[in-house]
Amino acid sequence: MSRRSLLRALGAGAAGATLAGCGVPAAFVEPGDRAGHDSSATDHTLHFANWPLYIDTDDDNESKRPTLDAFSKRTGISVTYTEEINDNDEFFGKISPALMNHQQTGRDLIVISDWMAARFVRLGWVQEMDRAKQPNVAKYLDPQLRTPAFDEGRLHSVPWQSGITGIAYNRKKLGREIRSTDDLWADDLRGRITLLSGLDESFALLMQGNGVDITRWTADDFHEICEQTERRVRSKHIRRFTGNDYIKDLATGDVLACQAYSGDVIQLQADNPDIEFVVPEEGAELWAESLMIPNLARHKRNAERLIDHYYDPEVAAELATWVNYVCPVPAARDVLASSKDEETAALAEDPLIFPDDTMRERLAIARDITSEERMDFAKKWNSIVGL
Repeated sequence: MSRRSLLRALGAGAAGATLAGCGVPAAFVEPGDRAGHDSSATDHTLHFANWPLYIDTDDDNESKRPTLDAFSKRTGISVTYTEEINDNDEFFGKISPALMNHQQTGRDLIVISDWMAARFVRLGWVQEMDRAKQPNVAKYLDPQLRTPAFDEGRLHSVPWQSGITGIAYNRKKLGREIRSTDDLWADDLRGRITLLSGLDESFALLMQGNGVDITRWTADDFHEICEQTERRVRSKHIRRFTGNDYIKDLATGDVLACQAYSGDVIQLQADNPDIEFVVPEEGAELWAESLMIPNLARHKRNAERLIDHYYDPEVAAELATWVNYVCPVPAARDVLASSKDEETAALAEDPLIFPDDTMRERLAIARDITSEERMDFAKKWNSIVGL
């Protein structure tokens, strides 16, 4: 299942939107009510909830996680690590009752996609971090990820990993290059392309294809892409809308081009070098999935220390070699480049892990969908996609 989960149906997304809006004002937690008693000084533990397959594991023993083990050895803090987040909306439903009722979630650290993180920040469900105690974050966090619209100054969130939503295609089978989002609509690709089904995953790239500045897109921009997409569905140009199953379609040749995530394509390229990933000339979306500390977490200080551990360039480099997403610590590139292992050193030159300046000029972080917009927008998009 995708770590950048899909809005499978209006139900869960709409429920979250209602909570985030003015319909349930009691769900908002005031700043003074977010911190609980921090037992970090005497209880050297923490509970870290993450997505499956999103951390390094030992080659000989998959139950061992070298970067986590190194943290525990250095600090004496024992980490209970659970791979329980399979879908943003599902996880929202799991912990929202506790958060809205001012109760502990049992978790000290969670990882959620930034569009969902925006909802948590608006609701006041996560705590502000003490950056004075996180020198690595302050020093090494990718400048392009420092100021998302939903969390000014990144006070409540820190990227775990980042990525790009762009275009993947089979160059050998297509017989030409794809450079622009407009190239997807060429006649020879009719019925041979797919788009992502999730609203939050799909809209930005399509808007960029229209020349929209996605950092400040409007409702009119959204409705325009809906009209365009509806026409392309009716003409059968779009084969279907997908989750991460586009990987299989592209690998088998059932589709020749598709909307795709950079991290997935790196894995595909290992088996098929004809698969290419493109940041279109008009631009692509840079996204992140971020670490957050829920309200009333019992081990806030321990969680802050773990976050800072992963912003040590040496640790970030070790994680990057395993997960293959855009590393939020650019300084890790020099660590990998100095490796004596040829395969590891080559990762430092991969622009899908460390985007170069030319690529970065075409990347942007989309403003999030507001709580007021979400219900209507999700209903409209899901009717097109067939959810």
